[in-house]
Amino acid sequence: MYRPEIKVLDCTIRDGGLMNDWHFSKEMVRDVFDGLAKAGVDYIELGYKADKKQYSTAEFGPWRFCDEADLREVAYECPSKISVMCDVGRTDYDSILPASESIVKMYRVATYAKEIDKAIHLGNHIKALGYEVCVNIMAISHCLDPEIDEALDQLAQTNFEVVYLVDSFGYLYSEQVHYFAEKYLSRLKGKEVGIHMHNNQQLAFANTIEGIIKGINYLDATVFGMGRAAGNCPLELLMGFLRNPKFNIRPVLDLIQKYFIDMMAELRWGYEIPYALTGVLNKHPRAAMEFMKRNPDASFSEFFDSFDPAAGSD
Repeated sequence: MYRPEIKVLDCTIRDGGLMNDWHFSKEMVRDVFDGLAKAGVDYIELGYKADKKQYSTAEFGPWRFCDEADLREVAYECPSKISVMCDVGRTDYDSILPASESIVKMYRVATYAKEIDKAIHLGNHIKALGYEVCVNIMAISHCLDPEIDEALDQLAQTNFEVVYLVDSFGYLYSEQVHYFAEKYLSRLKGKEVGIHMHNNQQLAFANTIEGIIKGINYLDATVFGMGRAAGNCPLELLMGFLRNPKFNIRPVLDLIQKYFIDMMAELRWGYEIPYALTGVLNKHPRAAMEFMKRNPDASFSEFFDSFDPAAGSD
């Protein structure tokens, strides 16, 4: 589908870092940035801006913190804009430089609907520094409609550019995406709406397409679908679907062959039965990740029954 106003945001390093604590080499991140820039991706998200008082630099790699010096070692000024994500309650305000001193162009504030006041406070601080601001409302499949409506109505009054619909648990089906897309678009007049899907039920690509059909213009994707647990909408599929001549898929294919096939075998993102079950049950995937790490050969039925002990009684 060709629609020139569509923007593609690649969050491979940021979301994929959840699988290896952001221990990507600078050489690899540099290659990923360069490949995505050559592919014509609109935004490239290189990690989180986490508070070093809350997260250890010995435990987590540099892309958990996105220091300016590290970013400048792997990225450069080009038509692709650099994005960084920050979590409500986990960000040191003083660590964010004025936009005039940074290579970053957009900050994405990740929040739950119940913390929207804090998200707006953080977003206003970042906006005053000169950045584009986006708010990602996480875990909407766990929200009641009045919670979402109130959050959207408050965001509608800000000067932030984008608000994202996020299926954190890979639970949503197309009709639910349709419903939420209409809600976001109707309540956020004058703003762009984005979509970030997880692939627990093999629906990230399909649900992203559903969002596009409804009028969503900001689309998240990752190289080879890399991301937490079941991963995200695969960038290479999305680029093929969009039919936009500005995109060049070849650099993405080269990245997959050079890095991501081997990384997938090591880190095991993508379709796995435990991830599928957390998607079906609308549960956080951390339970599946812990289960697979603890005992890779354990019974899938046992894992399923752990959510509902009565289910195991045959």
